[in-house]
Amino acid sequence: MQVPAVRHVTREQIREVDRIAIEDYAMPGVILMENAGRGAANVALEMLGGKEDARVAIVCGRGNNGGDGFVVARHLHNHGLAVTVHLCSPRDKIGGDALINLQIAEKMRLDIRQSAPGELDFSGSDLIVDALLGTGLSGEVREPYASAIQVINAAGKPVLAIDIPSGLDANTGEVLGRCVRADRTATFALPKTGFTRNRGPEMTGQVTVVDIGVPRSILE
Repeated sequence: MQVPAVRHVTREQIREVDRIAIEDYAMPGVILMENAGRGAANVALEMLGGKEDARVAIVCGRGNNGGDGFVVARHLHNHGLAVTVHLCSPRDKIGGDALINLQIAEKMRLDIRQSAPGELDFSGSDLIVDALLGTGLSGEVREPYASAIQVINAAGKPVLAIDIPSGLDANTGEVLGRCVRADRTATFALPKTGFTRNRGPEMTGQVTVVDIGVPRSILE
């Protein structure tokens, strides 16, 4: 389900939306992550156009953006697609809701690989899902993410960014050193101000706003 893109919000505002949903409405963060990942998976399926033997590479970081990626992986796997998850962070650095979803993916025996940038190979992929870095990024992208972004952009494959293209400043639309150039961006709850500023439009591609179940009163 999609919600109308009625306004654009900053990273601080979307963080406050999450806080209110979790603290005031007793919505566990893992439920918001589940809704986000499921919605993004639907966008991925739309991009693949019903291709039944599609192969999808999902590149995940250590934070909640990576957690969203693990949820996407599960749902695409359940649709019968061949999914490979590339962890670009040591597994022992992953915690919280992201770890919960990683553990579920592991129990489902998904193809999960610890991948350094030099080991990323997207030659057989029909779609790359960028789940490296989220809206909280405000400083220049560091390694190994910078090199992973470079490999994604050089692959010549369709790219779906989860919430925001990794390396884009959610507030200003500036590229923080390196940034994923996405064909589509599945952003959560509300679009971000950076999507319309500076280099935002060229990095996000087509933006789809995904409803993650946040109470309407918060968004209004």
